[in-house]
Amino acid sequence: MTSASAESSASAVPPYAVRVAEDPADREACFAVRKEVFVVEQGVPQEIEYDAYDADAVHVLAVRDDGLPLGTGRLLYGEAAAAKVDGDPSVGSLGRLAVNRAARGLGVGAALVRAIEEAARARGLAAVDLHAQTHAMGFYERLGYVAYGPEFPDAGIPHRAMRRAL
Repeated sequence: MTSASAESSASAVPPYAVRVAEDPADREACFAVRKEVFVVEQGVPQEIEYDAYDADAVHVLAVRDDGLPLGTGRLLYGEAAAAKVDGDPSVGSLGRLAVNRAARGLGVGAALVRAIEEAARARGLAAVDLHAQTHAMGFYERLGYVAYGPEFPDAGIPHRAMRRAL
């Protein structure tokens, strides 16, 4: 588990922790954040937001000390990731990274990415791929990800593939 706290200010988020979502309540919190961000805010159809990969993925959750979920993301690895990373078994697939509007800009997203990378390292993976919404590419670049390949649509939103060696 990773702990973090925001800088002291009137609008600072209370301390939060990032952890692997192990129990059903944590997973439901992950899905609730995804629904708020992707389905409600971005208009992604709910039927494509949740998929068969969710059952075996490693889900991470950022949660405030008072229990409020702030963000989530998931790691696919092995066969689940193979189709997304050109069949390379040493590469994991980071996806479904979502941070609640009120927690954006406070380091929650970066903490989630680092937790997913930690989970990938623990599984012996050499790199992590992701499909970034093009408006978020700068965020991932600051975390060491490099874009490759052409832009493509996913759920009607422009994306680019990116990778970071671990």
